[in-house]
Amino acid sequence: MPRPNIAFTASPAPTAQKALTALRDAYGDAGLDKADVVVALGGDGFMLQTLHATQHLDTPVYGMNRGTVGFLMNEFSDIDLQTRLDDAVEEVINPLSMTALCVNGTMHEALAINEVSLLRAGPQAAKLRITVDGKLRMNELVCDGALVATPAGSTAYNYSAHGPILPIGSDVLALTAMSAFRPRRWRGALLPKRAVVRFDVINPDKRPVMADADGKSVRDVASVEIRSDPSVAHRILFDPGHGLEERLIREQFA
Repeated sequence: MPRPNIAFTASPAPTAQKALTALRDAYGDAGLDKADVVVALGGDGFMLQTLHATQHLDTPVYGMNRGTVGFLMNEFSDIDLQTRLDDAVEEVINPLSMTALCVNGTMHEALAINEVSLLRAGPQAAKLRITVDGKLRMNELVCDGALVATPAGSTAYNYSAHGPILPIGSDVLALTAMSAFRPRRWRGALLPKRAVVRFDVINPDKRPVMADADGKSVRDVASVEIRSDPSVAHRILFDPGHGLEERLIREQFA
């Protein structure tokens, strides 16, 4: 089997930069435009950055953890990388598309691999109206915020907010509330992947809300529409037996 052309990328963290130097010395660096595979060195946040930055290339990304949690990453080793890449298992995930309308009339779009979240941006709780596929499902949710998460992102912010962990192949999205006040302790809903979720902010001048898609934030939103985007496919490589499906199951018994 011919050796793949590898492009390396790393977060600014010293441990990641040290690993980058060692791996480039050992395997060279083909550059992103000529690479058959991208190796990302860092934590989950850097992995998300790399996936967003390379989505136009249709090149699989193999992450090695030089960060903290590393849920989307493989264990770091600078030994026998070629064999690990040859044996890696591929998972394909589609991001969420966020369209946010602000109070001032401006429109903002972004993609999110993990989740799109709405968060109160002032001292008072947010008030949100929830519509799914054009049908009003909740007239008023009083909360600190709410989010829609993909299966790949279900162990991140969604899980911290007591949302469900979703199997990677489930074709389901999680709609989860943060600190719901009314309805009291409402935990959210499971929705089909094809669902279109719309949040309308009630009284946004008095109760400002911000929207966030994988770290891209928009302030003072009036409404936010969220849907899965099948036109974008992120290819992630994992060592055998350590793919997303196994990690999602394992996390539920931790």
